[in-house]
This record gives sequence, structure tokens and C-alpha cells, in this order.
Amino acid sequence: MTLMSRVREHTYTVVENEAVGDGIWRMVFRAPKLAGSLEPGQFMNFHVPGAKQILRVPLSFASADAGSGTVEIVYAVVGDATRALTRMAVGESSSVLGPSGNGWVVRKGQGRSVVVGGGVGAPPAIAAAGLLANKGVAFDGVLGAQTASKLWGVDCLAELGAGRVLVTTDDGSFGIKGFTTDALRELLSQGDYDTVYTCGPQVMMRGIASICREAGIKCQVSMERMMSCGFGACNTCNVLMADGTYKSCCMNGPIFDAEEVAW
Repeated sequence: MTLMSRVREHTYTVVENEAVGDGIWRMVFRAPKLAGSLEPGQFMNFHVPGAKQILRVPLSFASADAGSGTVEIVYAVVGDATRALTRMAVGESSSVLGPSGNGWVVRKGQGRSVVVGGGVGAPPAIAAAGLLANKGVAFDGVLGAQTASKLWGVDCLAELGAGRVLVTTDDGSFGIKGFTTDALRELLSQGDYDTVYTCGPQVMMRGIASICREAGIKCQVSMERMMSCGFGACNTCNVLMADGTYKSCCMNGPIFDAEEVAW
């Protein structure tokens, strides 16, 4: 089965849509077939009513519930399309393409792991935590944000069973003053870990990947690129690999082994 064969157009209907932080919104929508087929780490492409841009908006998700047919996304308001998304009312519907891309990988017999989310990279990290919990893999978590008002996901990690959760903010308004890389180093100094799952700004993930390489720990990263089409036709979301080749973020990713990527 090819990646394209998995992508379908679905109707989504808003169940909840509210601000959960400074410029951070959480939406729950109903799309039963999509909710039942999504894998943690994959993404979707949304048509947003009222948005000026023609292209769909690619967004990751934090959780999907096949039983209720709902999907939870958390998004930052960064442009016209996401501002239009905040205006979608409960009961309003539109279309979404998915599931797109490849998800996080959990190996058989995998040892204790860490999920690291920075800023709006928190949702894929929460999705990774949910996958680890479902697979019975023990894990700890690290979440970071610029400031406390932009932080989301701490309660989610606790609810999913994280052993330890370290929180960092750039300005020290909540948790540790510093960066997720500082918190990861602290965790690694106090225990043995198998794999790190991370999503956030590229500079953050580059640092996380470097720490994991030094420690001999496996690392998976969720890359972010401008996915203009979302199905490999436009070549605008290519990621440079360590071997000098390029891979499509939307088709080969967004999840990559950190050692594959040319940082």
C-alpha cells in the first residue's frame, strides 16, 4: 500500500474550539473514519472556511479517539488561515485530507523513553506519549515554551502516565528557566533511556539530536516544512538528508530518524 492510497478527503465537524493560551487554541472535531485511521505522528490538511489562502493548512494532532470518532488538535495562531480556524464555531463543518505522512515508531522490547515538545511542537509529542502508553513503554516528558501563557500539554503527559515531567520556559515564568535541551540533559544524567521523540523548532531539535548522539540514544524527530500540497507533488517541503539526498517531509516524514537529517 502506498502512502497516497491512505489519504482520503473527510468531512470534519467542530465539537470544541477554544483558546487554551496566548495565541494557542485547541480544537476537537468529529471525523469518524479519519479518527480510526490516524497514527500518532501523522498529520492532516485542513480546508478552513473564510481563509484567504487557497492552500490547505497542514496540522498535526495530539490525540484521536476511534470510539467517539473525534480528533484533538492544538494550533498556534500565526497567520490568516489559523485566525480563520479560530472562528469556526461548534457544529460548523469543512473538509480535511488525511491521514498523511508516517508516524512515530515504537520497537518491540523498547526501553524507557522520553518525549520532548517545544512550543507548538507539543501536540506530536503528546501523541508520541499516548503511543508509548498504549504500547506499555515507560516514559518521561519534557515540555518547553517561551513563557507560561504559551505552555500546553503538561496535564496531558501526567494523565498519560509520564513518570517525570520537566517544564522549561525561556523567561522562567513556569518551571525551569532555560531550554528543553537543559531539561533533557538533566533527565539523561539521572537514568538510562532508549529513545527520544521530539518535535519543536528546528534549532531545538538539532540540539536534542546532538545530545542523543553523544549519549548513544536513538532519536526520532518530527520535521516541519511548508507542505504546499501535502502529497509529494510540489517538492516545497524537501528535507536535506545527511547523505546529501532530499526526502519529502509530507511523504517520507514528517517523522525521521534524527541521524538521517542534515542538521
